[in-house]
Amino acid sequence: MFRTISNGMKWLFRVAGFLVLLGGFQLFILTEYTDQYFAWTIQPFITAAFLGGGYFASFLMEFLASRRTRWAEGRIVVPGVFTFTTLTLLATLLHLDRFHFTSTAVFAQAAAWFWLSIYVIVPPAMLVMWYRQSRALGDDPERSAPLPAILRLVLIFQAVIMLAWGIALFVDPAFFVVSWPWKLTPLTSQAVGAWLIGIGVFAAQSVFENDYSRIRVGLLSYAAFALLELIALARYPANFSWFGFSAWLYLGLICSILLVGLYSAKRMPGQ
Repeated sequence: MFRTISNGMKWLFRVAGFLVLLGGFQLFILTEYTDQYFAWTIQPFITAAFLGGGYFASFLMEFLASRRTRWAEGRIVVPGVFTFTTLTLLATLLHLDRFHFTSTAVFAQAAAWFWLSIYVIVPPAMLVMWYRQSRALGDDPERSAPLPAILRLVLIFQAVIMLAWGIALFVDPAFFVVSWPWKLTPLTSQAVGAWLIGIGVFAAQSVFENDYSRIRVGLLSYAAFALLELIALARYPANFSWFGFSAWLYLGLICSILLVGLYSAKRMPGQ
């Protein structure tokens, strides 16, 4: 008997997916109005678009995972999302003065309190559901579609870059913001860092899972993330510092993520 995704975990995926969809809309669609409609004001606009792209991609992953039956095919979501939400909560608590808790803009103030409540609730709820899910009866199916060696090597390389860059931006924003290809504040540095770490965890876990069926929902989201970030860049090219190592490292990373997604989509067995 294979372990199935519990109803509680499925509902957590659905609720979290709806919340990140809202976040994506606020940041990727209403990019230039964060002072009126988001939890804090984000400048330059490419930062808001970058974060919004992450939220939209996360929605896709959580929505798809909520429709799976086997736990082995849905757990790819949990470590990365838990890591990201926990780090985002920490970043929020460290920069409470930057949020619109007392703003005269009603929507912005509501968004700030809503943001805080989400990140206070989601990480512990996910941790509890993750623990309960891990103790459920059943086994994982055998790996039936292992990843090619070249794909595992690329994922390892991407994971190392994202984890190292993300940790640097999160731990010491004052020093490492110069390593990013557009201007960041301490808060947005940690927000970007949280995304890089969360996605890096996904890439590393994909290598560990080593099976297309187990990471299918994540690979589709992975490709969507890269595509959305390229769109964000196309929208705000003036915000991007095109000359320098960090710019080319960023572009190489994003393009390689998109190629991994396209390559995997072509090779994934149908279900």
